[in-house]
Amino acid sequence: MPSPSDERVVRQLAAALLFERIVAARSEPADVGGGLTRHTWSGGGRRFRCLAGEGPFGRLRIAEGAVETLEPAGWAPATLDALVDAIPAEDAEREALRGELRQTAALCAWNARNVARRMRRGLSFAELESRLDEGHPYHPCFKTRTGFTEADHAAYGPEAGATFRLVWLAVARDRLRQALPEDEAAFLARELGFEAARELTRRRDALGLDAASHGLIPVHPWQWARLKAGECAGLVDSGAIHDLGEAGDRYRATQSVRTLTNVDHPARANVKLSLDMGATSALRTIEPHSVEAAPLLSDWLAGIVADDPALANDSRLSILREYAGMVVDRDGPLGGRLAALWRESPAAALAPGEQATPFNALAAREPNGEPFVAAWLGRHSATRWVERLIEVAVVPVWRLLTAHGIATESHGQNMILVHRDGWPERVILRDFHDCVEYVDGFLSRPAPDFAAVDPAYADAPLNRFFPMDRLEELRALVMDALLAFNLTDLSAQLEAGAGFPEAEFWRRLAARLLAHDVAHGLLDRRAALGLDAPEVAVERLLARKLGGPTAALLAPNPLAAHAASLSEAS
Repeated sequence: MPSPSDERVVRQLAAALLFERIVAARSEPADVGGGLTRHTWSGGGRRFRCLAGEGPFGRLRIAEGAVETLEPAGWAPATLDALVDAIPAEDAEREALRGELRQTAALCAWNARNVARRMRRGLSFAELESRLDEGHPYHPCFKTRTGFTEADHAAYGPEAGATFRLVWLAVARDRLRQALPEDEAAFLARELGFEAARELTRRRDALGLDAASHGLIPVHPWQWARLKAGECAGLVDSGAIHDLGEAGDRYRATQSVRTLTNVDHPARANVKLSLDMGATSALRTIEPHSVEAAPLLSDWLAGIVADDPALANDSRLSILREYAGMVVDRDGPLGGRLAALWRESPAAALAPGEQATPFNALAAREPNGEPFVAAWLGRHSATRWVERLIEVAVVPVWRLLTAHGIATESHGQNMILVHRDGWPERVILRDFHDCVEYVDGFLSRPAPDFAAVDPAYADAPLNRFFPMDRLEELRALVMDALLAFNLTDLSAQLEAGAGFPEAEFWRRLAARLLAHDVAHGLLDRRAALGLDAPEVAVERLLARKLGGPTAALLAPNPLAAHAASLSEAS
C-alpha cells in the first residue's frame, strides 16, 4: 500500500498522463454512478485503471486511492515505480522523472513528520506563504526541489518556517550589472538599513577594496555554498569575487522557495535570488536579460494600470513592481546563476484593515478538512462572495488581455487576494519579469524598448521573450494559467467543500466577462483573441519534462458554451 505521500504523487501523475494523452487509454462510463469514468491503459508489461471525474477544460479528478494495477491476485493500488515504468519515454527522461517524483514524495513525507498542521485562515500573508505546503495541485513534481537534501529543505524550504540572512559578495565592477533606481550606496542603505549597509562597506574596505572597484550583491546561502567551491572558485581566487559573509535582516522562503520575505521589516522588498534548484518544470535561476528589463516592464505595466480608470479606480488593481536587479557575469557561463531582483512587498501595499491571502489558498483545505474559505462563504453567502471575487480578481486580469493586449501568467502564486474579513476587495499581481506576453499591433500602448537595456532582446525571434507572433498565444497564457490551472481548482473546491455548484461558478464567470467586454466595446478584440473558441490550448506540463511532443493540448473551453447561451438569451 503506497504511503499517503506516494499516493498523492501517483494520483497526480496518472491524471497528468491521461489528461495530456501521454498514455493511450480506453475510457468508458463507470458502473458506480456519480458521473465517473473508468480509464484503463497498459505499459511496462502492466495494466492500470482509475476512476475519475471530469472538470472544466477536461481536467481529470481522480479519487484518492483509485489508481490501480493488475496483480496476479487481482487489482491493487499502483506504486509509483510501476506507474513510471509504464510511461512511454526514453530511459533517461523516465529515470529523471522518477528521481523528481521520489524527491517530491520524500519531502512531503518530511513535512508530514516534522511540520505541525494547524488552521491557517487567520495567519498573516507571510505566514500563509510558508504554511501553504500543498504545492501545485496538478503537476506531479509539485515539490521536487532538485539538489535539496532534507537538511536543506528544513533550513531553506518555506514549510519549516526557518529564517536566515543573505550572504553578500563584493564583485568586480566589470563582472557586475545593476539596474537600480538610485546610486548603489543610497539603494543599499534604504534596503538594508543604514547600519547593515555601513557594516558591509566596512567589510569591503577591510579587504582593501572600494566602491569604485567592487559592487555588492546578495546571494542565497544555499546557492553560494554550491558555487563558491565550484564554478565561482576561479573568480574568488582571482579577486573578482569576495565573500563578505552574512548581513542584514532575516528572511523566510515563500512558496516559490527562491523568493524571500523580510521577517524583520515585512514592508521592505521581497528578494528573488537565483537557485540551481529544479521545481515543477523549471530550473529556478534568473535569466540574465530579465534583470535589467524587469524594472522597465514593471513601470510600463504600472503606468497602464494607473491610466485606466477601470483598473486603477474601479478594480483598484495593484502591481508589485520589480524595481531593481543585479546579475554577475551576465554574458558569461555563470550568467543567471548569481542574480537578484527586488520586488515591492505585499505588506507595503495594504491599507488599514486590509488582509492579503495568496490566491491558491482559496482552493485549499484546512487540516480538519474544512475549505479554507468556508467561514467567509458562511459570513457573506457563497453567491455574493463568488460574484465579488470574479469582479475584483478575475475581471482585472481579463481586462489587461482584452482591452490592453497584455497576457499575464496569473496562476495561484502570482495573484494575491486583498480582503476585509474574507470579503474580496481587490487583487494584487506579481512576478512579471518572465511571465508577460503581448502582440505589438494589439497593444493599447507601445511596449518599452527592451533592447535598450539588454542586447539579448534586439534580434530575438518572436515567442522568445515578451512579444508573440499570434494572438492565440496570449489567449493560451491567460486561459491556461488563470482558468485551467487556477480557477478550476477553486471551482472544484467550492462545489465539493461548500456546495456551490461548479457549473454555476463558470456560468457566472462567463456572464461577467462577456458583460465587461460588451460594456467596454471590446467584442471585436475578444473575437480576435478567439476567447469563445470551443477548444483552447492548454500547456502539457508533464510532456515537457519527458522530452516528447510539447505542442499545446486542445481542451474544451468552458466559456464557449456559456457565451453561446448568453448570446442566445440576449
